[in-house]
Amino acid sequence: MTIKPGSPTAPIQLTDPAPHLTTAPDPSGHTFEMRFTSTPRGARLARRLAALRLDAWGIPYGTEPHEDVVLIVAELTANAVRHGHVSGRDFHLRVHAGGDGRTVRVEVTDTRAESLPRLLAVPDTAGTEETGRGLLLVSRLAARWDWHPRVYGPGKTVWAEYELVR
Repeated sequence: MTIKPGSPTAPIQLTDPAPHLTTAPDPSGHTFEMRFTSTPRGARLARRLAALRLDAWGIPYGTEPHEDVVLIVAELTANAVRHGHVSGRDFHLRVHAGGDGRTVRVEVTDTRAESLPRLLAVPDTAGTEETGRGLLLVSRLAARWDWHPRVYGPGKTVWAEYELVR
């Protein structure tokens, strides 16, 4: 509930509390996309908003698909912040749940072209480091993942597809 500006004491109910978080209706499924600051806070916000959208789309909190897709979002956005950060530039998140209810595709675009993702079969660390396993996790959770150069300008898009029906 919020207070109507013209009447400070009369509460009103918002019809859509976050219209800026939605995109045009997509007959082929649901799509959420937004730009975030290339900071740890931006990555955290991207993860939380993606989790909200998944729940709204019928992939509820606490289920394995929800947790897996949110982890994919977390890893790809964290990588965009850590390895794709360019000062003054944002990263772009796009999450698309197919209309057939079978897959969710996560795409994260940053503006750094020279830092390309690579999957290490075994992380460079001896198991004591807390970093270096993000894409390994993504590769285990997603049915497919890859990257391609950014379409409009420098950078790249890293994407992963998660199969809801296995």
